[in-house]
Amino acid sequence: MASVHLCGPQVASAAMVKPASADGLRIPASSSRAAPTGRRFRGLVVRAATVVSPKYTSVKPLGDRVLVKTKTTEDKTAGGILLPTTAQSRPQGGEVVAVGEGRSIGSNVVEISVPVGAKVIYSKYAGTELEFNDTNHLIMKEDDIIGILDTDDVKDLKPLGDRILIKVAESEEETAGGLLLTQATKEKPSVGTVVAVGPGPLGDDGSRTPLSITPGSSVLYSKYAGSEFKGSEGEYIVLRVSELIAVLSS
Repeated sequence: MASVHLCGPQVASAAMVKPASADGLRIPASSSRAAPTGRRFRGLVVRAATVVSPKYTSVKPLGDRVLVKTKTTEDKTAGGILLPTTAQSRPQGGEVVAVGEGRSIGSNVVEISVPVGAKVIYSKYAGTELEFNDTNHLIMKEDDIIGILDTDDVKDLKPLGDRILIKVAESEEETAGGLLLTQATKEKPSVGTVVAVGPGPLGDDGSRTPLSITPGSSVLYSKYAGSEFKGSEGEYIVLRVSELIAVLSS
């Protein structure tokens, strides 16, 4: 969970003290009064999540929002090394525990397409953090949900809306002249193969427009677009169809 550390102004007070003078004589800096250097001040930790009082027994999202119980943040590496809070990656997965009534489009109300109980993947910085029943939750817009994932492998992700799941092409191991490339100098690929597509964006009448991109297509996409994931069979990226540049063919 993110936190903000606030420290008192005493830390900088010593640097602001100017040497005094008397009768035109300059007093050495060592005689000037300065803030004690041996004293330490503890910072104040401010919690970012809103804590719901135990007197409330339920949280009902409104509109097109959903309530997601987030996965527990990993506090150790695979090798068992403890991670400090700043190094722990923020989870991007969880379980939907409540949904709103849906969004209004004209005179139509479109219900939330993600059911309660679904395991979902969402955008990295989506939603508002909430601590409810001593468990971390996020309230977010339905559109912040990238897809539904029933397994532990991203290759099985079912994208939502106008999003597309792409298996990223492998980086070139050497230059055209035959020089081996290090990991740092490898060009980040922006080409891949479409694995799955979402049902399409919502139209003005509340119906969805199917995407023209089909699974199996080779595509070129914006270099720094989408959300990246690692799966058992390589690297994947999920992005919106508008972030595609071209369809490639041989």
